[in-house]
Amino acid sequence: MTSAPAGGAPPLLNIANVLTGMRLVLVPVFMVALLAEQGQSTSWRLIAFGVFAVASITDHFDGELARRRGLVTAFGTIADPIADKALTGAALIGLSVLGQVPWWATIVIMAREVGITVLRFSVLRHGIIPASRGGKAKTFVQTLAIGLYLLPLEPLGAVVFWVRWTALALAIALTVVTGIDYVLRAIRLRASAPALPDRP
Repeated sequence: MTSAPAGGAPPLLNIANVLTGMRLVLVPVFMVALLAEQGQSTSWRLIAFGVFAVASITDHFDGELARRRGLVTAFGTIADPIADKALTGAALIGLSVLGQVPWWATIVIMAREVGITVLRFSVLRHGIIPASRGGKAKTFVQTLAIGLYLLPLEPLGAVVFWVRWTALALAIALTVVTGIDYVLRAIRLRASAPALPDRP
């Protein structure tokens, strides 16, 4: 794995961007596996879970590699959150289509994810809103909840239902709370930014 050349811009084709691109490519593969045979096939559900797990792991490593090795690029900055939301959105929409996750939960989570992504891009000229501990916890719990819903665990009955629902409820709570936090941080960032000079 190479780092960015000293004093120069990092190459577009680097390991971090490759991982981000791979995650984007895996989204349609994941959807095909999840919806195969109306989501009733144990084999296909396990494949869907595996693809989701691999894609989620790349999400952890691509940003870390980009920051550690100086490989942050404009493409990565834009594509990484898009790949993130595409994977989460595909999973939640697919599970809602299958009747396993209520549509209102999918709408709440996706509205927050898309809204905060747009908000973060809108304040880039004032500064970057870094991921908070709450945001990282939200991502972890969302991934855990989706993973539990992807696994074909129905034969275990009521226990699994409550474990899944508890994880999803916690994910929704963290989604809403961290969403409010990001909005407040964006407001503070804009307020503290130096005023732009008036044009003549």
